[in-house]
Amino acid sequence: MLCAPHGVSDVLLTTVLTMANKTPEVGDIHFPFPFTPYSIQKDFMAELYQVLEAGKIGIFESPTGTGKSLSLICGALSWLRDFEEKKRQQEARLLETGTLLLNVGKDQPSSLSSSCQETPDILRPAGEPDWVAQFVQKKEERDLVDRLQEERVRRRKREERLRQIRHNAQLKHAAKRVRQEEEETERLLRLSREMLAGGPGAEQLEQLTGEEELVLAEYESDEEKGTASGVDKDEDDLEEEHVTKIYYCSRTHSQLAQFVHEVQKSPFGKDTRLVSLGSRQNLCVNEDVRHLGSVQLINDRCVEMQRNKHERKSEAEEEKPKKRRQEPRATCPFYNYEQLQLLRDEVLVEVKDIEQLVTLGKEAHACPYYGSRFAIPAAQLVVLPYQMLLHAATRQAAGIQLQGQVVVIDEAHNLIDTITGIHSAEVSGSQLCQAHSQLLQYMERYGRRLKAKNLMYIKQILYLLEKFVTVLGGNIKQNPHSQRLSRTGTELKTINDFLFLSQIDNINLFKPGLVLQVQRYCEKSMVSRKLFGFTEKYGAVLAPSREQPRLAGFQQFLQSLQPEVTKTPAAPVEEGEARVLRPSSPLMHIEGFLAALTTANQDGRVILSRQGSLSQSSLKFLLLNPAVPFAQVVKECRAVVIAGGTMQPVSDFREQLLACAGVDAERVVEFSCGHVIPPDNILPLVVCSGPSNQQLEFTYQQRELPQMMTETGRILCNLCNVVPGGVVCFFPSYEYQRQVHAHWDKSGLLARLAVRKKIFQEPKRANQVEQVLLEYSKCIQCCGQVGGTMTGALLLSVVGGKMSEGINFSDNLGRCVVMVGMPYPNIKSPELQEKMAYLDQTLPRTPGQVPPGKALVENLCMKAVNQSIGRAIRHQKDFASIVLLDQRYARPPILAKLPAWIRDRVEIKTTFGPAIAAMRKFHRERSGPS
Repeated sequence: MLCAPHGVSDVLLTTVLTMANKTPEVGDIHFPFPFTPYSIQKDFMAELYQVLEAGKIGIFESPTGTGKSLSLICGALSWLRDFEEKKRQQEARLLETGTLLLNVGKDQPSSLSSSCQETPDILRPAGEPDWVAQFVQKKEERDLVDRLQEERVRRRKREERLRQIRHNAQLKHAAKRVRQEEEETERLLRLSREMLAGGPGAEQLEQLTGEEELVLAEYESDEEKGTASGVDKDEDDLEEEHVTKIYYCSRTHSQLAQFVHEVQKSPFGKDTRLVSLGSRQNLCVNEDVRHLGSVQLINDRCVEMQRNKHERKSEAEEEKPKKRRQEPRATCPFYNYEQLQLLRDEVLVEVKDIEQLVTLGKEAHACPYYGSRFAIPAAQLVVLPYQMLLHAATRQAAGIQLQGQVVVIDEAHNLIDTITGIHSAEVSGSQLCQAHSQLLQYMERYGRRLKAKNLMYIKQILYLLEKFVTVLGGNIKQNPHSQRLSRTGTELKTINDFLFLSQIDNINLFKPGLVLQVQRYCEKSMVSRKLFGFTEKYGAVLAPSREQPRLAGFQQFLQSLQPEVTKTPAAPVEEGEARVLRPSSPLMHIEGFLAALTTANQDGRVILSRQGSLSQSSLKFLLLNPAVPFAQVVKECRAVVIAGGTMQPVSDFREQLLACAGVDAERVVEFSCGHVIPPDNILPLVVCSGPSNQQLEFTYQQRELPQMMTETGRILCNLCNVVPGGVVCFFPSYEYQRQVHAHWDKSGLLARLAVRKKIFQEPKRANQVEQVLLEYSKCIQCCGQVGGTMTGALLLSVVGGKMSEGINFSDNLGRCVVMVGMPYPNIKSPELQEKMAYLDQTLPRTPGQVPPGKALVENLCMKAVNQSIGRAIRHQKDFASIVLLDQRYARPPILAKLPAWIRDRVEIKTTFGPAIAAMRKFHRERSGPS
């Protein structure tokens, strides 16, 4: 017992992990909850706990209104609480045992020796003396004990530091403010002295400095120098060991803020170390950077200011004499070690959302973006948007380490589309020409001041841009807006075929590694940022919305320098439109396209879209295999939870995402809970024919027939007569909604509908949605109070539009949801056809099932349907009817893809009479006579 074989520390560590991961009985688990949970919430939390404990991949479905967020919070944090406690107990036990073993070993060398002699020779290298094996084994035991003791000390220090923060924060703030005021006063005095001493030459020096800011610095590749760490040398102690944590991500910042507020209200709100991550655009507190507007410009400016800080520090350390006086380049006053350390500690003390984090950053005069990143290692719960977790480069830049951690992806019904969108890229012919013209003039302006390596890369980029325009059928030397293409249409190519067609192999860029070098040069040198500053200083080269003769590059540049030339005013912004953000450099979009070209040949396609003029044409990279970027997440994480209110059909997740990512089927767990409403509070109907016995099948060939549009209007007239409050009707597309509305107006059906319901239409502009919803809500409220013939409102919406996701039509706002037809995607889309062909080739076909490509089309349709019809029921006492107008919904394979809580209650009505009778009875029993 006293001596173990060679490698005893690994055995002991394995024992610790095994004991810590032992699954307890479900009945023994205590889930703190702010109120008595529903039975489905208890089941949800218990199943979630088991998934995290066993290290599996869970697909969880919990309808809106069932408290999914609270179940996720309390279930996951209960597991983390128990995991940390068991780990502490086992470490303490092992530490005690290991120390005892070492002490006994010192007192009993003969016993230790004899025990080791019993170890089979096969467990140590042949010919190794016993005393060597004993020495190695003893050293490993000491190292293990030392590591455990160090971990205990680190944890105690961290806890002690967090306890002291609340006491010290106010003192540090006060001292910091005094110091900042003194430094600001000194800076202003120094600046005034320099301006007075500068004399008439000061303005010339400022102009010269402006030019220096635009010139590319000497570039060295990663192979020629070590990559900068991004923090000062005195910030090494910020690199802490990452504790076991939960990464929670969702689609939007508003959803993340709502989740954080739920955490604050939960029993874990006081004791959880939570960090909210966001983009620089959301977290930056430097007004000079924020006003840039564009995400890419803000990112580039932030990185550039940090680089200036490091360069200034290195120059100060070298203390080289300068040939001439230069104004120091701009640095960010909010990026400072002491300030960031203070902000990091305060972030960990109390749960804060993004807005609270920004407010705290302004008060502490510290950057919330970097302060939150530095808090990641010690955090227990990290809240972040999809893009930051699912994109490997962004994940690495944010300091996110997934090894052994837990990831929860909420609102995941569009996860596959999200991953595909994040890793796809598109550039227009206009952007290609603008980037080429700007870069050419930049090189002509600063060519003599650039190093040879910068010139080499710039010429390669120019060559790439020219070839990309050529492959579209255009000429880089002509204006893209007036340049008509001889050949139009859409063409799909593999990555290798596209590179070959573009003749890019002439500069050895056919190899993905070299494509990556050019893309890396753009990223490291920040040439797009320099180019943007250049065009900001001297004006745009090509106006994207104006047709004008294109001058030769240098002539255009000279003309832009003429002070008497007035710039053409921009086109007026339409009334109601939000203020347009400043455009980013077109080269920034091209960088993303270059990065996409490094994808494996079989996993992506390049779409060449030629649309009349060169400016309207584009090159688009389409990711066909979203499992490739997702595979790294599931491989590194301990467990992954994919959750949503409507996850059906789940076959897409299993086949396209998890199976292709190498996840064994045994590791995947599905959980779907029912709704909290009583079974009688929902009435889902499949209506197969209308009042005049017209069969309802809204195919592309039939749905535009006058009799189909008339029958739809008659159905809605009948429904509006028996349904109180609000009725929401979803159409497959904006165009079809417009056609139906025009037909109803012409036939008089619109006037008949308006007698019972005031009619609203979903706007195409996002900034008008809130106003329409407000008027819709007020109308329903007034009708309920006043009475009369008008009983509410009818909202005509579009599947996949602004109203089909994230909008709550609770209570009287949505007493009935109507789905007109089945919203199949455009089967003629080249992208969809390529995706279908890819799935048919890569996924196995199950006997008796439709081909994977056709299943994809059905699943896309039903996901959209499920999202739309889920808008109505929002809480336990809510009630609503759901009407599916198409006889194809009655097919068993289609019914199977509805959420279980709806599917189990569906009634199929082959004729309209029984359907309207069931509707009248349902609403009369719950609302009284209409």
